[in-house]
Amino acid sequence: MKSIIPFLWFDDKAEEAVNFYTSLFHNSEKNEITYYDKLSADVSGRPDGSIMTIDFKLCGQRFAALNGGPMFHFNPSVSFFVECDSETEIKKLWNALSEGGEVLMPLEKYHFSEIYGWTADRFGLSWQISLSVNKQNIKPSLMFVKENFGKAEEAMNLYTTLFPDSEIKAVSRYQQDHTSQEGKIAYAVFTLKGHEFTIMESNQEHKFEPTQAVSFLVECENQDEVDLFWGRLTEKGEEQPCGWLKDRYGVSWQIVPEQLKSLLYSKDLRRSQNVSKVMFNMKKLDLNVLMKAYEEVEEHIHH
Repeated sequence: MKSIIPFLWFDDKAEEAVNFYTSLFHNSEKNEITYYDKLSADVSGRPDGSIMTIDFKLCGQRFAALNGGPMFHFNPSVSFFVECDSETEIKKLWNALSEGGEVLMPLEKYHFSEIYGWTADRFGLSWQISLSVNKQNIKPSLMFVKENFGKAEEAMNLYTTLFPDSEIKAVSRYQQDHTSQEGKIAYAVFTLKGHEFTIMESNQEHKFEPTQAVSFLVECENQDEVDLFWGRLTEKGEEQPCGWLKDRYGVSWQIVPEQLKSLLYSKDLRRSQNVSKVMFNMKKLDLNVLMKAYEEVEEHIHH
């Protein structure tokens, strides 16, 4: 596999959000933009010719944003944990990200950090910002609550055994003063394919649970990888259309062959539309079938 990319679902503000984020973080840039054609617009209910996805980088890490409609909304079940090594940097980010948003934990000193705060930005996306010895970086952060409470360690073990180049790096557990949570994961860091993630769990009264607003797109090098990740992550989970799934913890993933983009965005519109038609009827993506759909049009042209 090539990489794991955080994929953010917006109603219609993807471009505004990407411009905002790339203006804030170091080593950031806006990259490729795709647009809805008539077929994908009809299926999704989005305007023909409007922006569909934007690839971008924050702190050198790849992200993608989608204008998908109003179905899903961000919440704290998946946030982004930002470390900075300067108080000035933290205050600049905090002021920008909290403006027009909702502060979940104010920016101040806590027992675990000299300076820390948790806020949702004006688009609803959650950010945790903390002073660190590390240069500015961003990690996806999972928050396990409700029926997922007590399953954070199990999830880390599943993910780190499934994905290559992965390990659990640090685990901090609740101590005896948190009697109802003692021994559970207060905060842990793990890597998947070299990308750092964090995870926490809480049995407090939280009203949120994971949604497809944040998913993790897994770029697979071949069909064997698609089959492996799809098979393991859908165990006790839920298959969804077009390569999307929810795992047993409700976390959303997209399992995608890396060749898909070149098939969907060919310069030959007829080919890409034929691939789209076939893909819209799939759950797990089948690269051979998608390539056949692409080539069928080519053969038809020659005849």
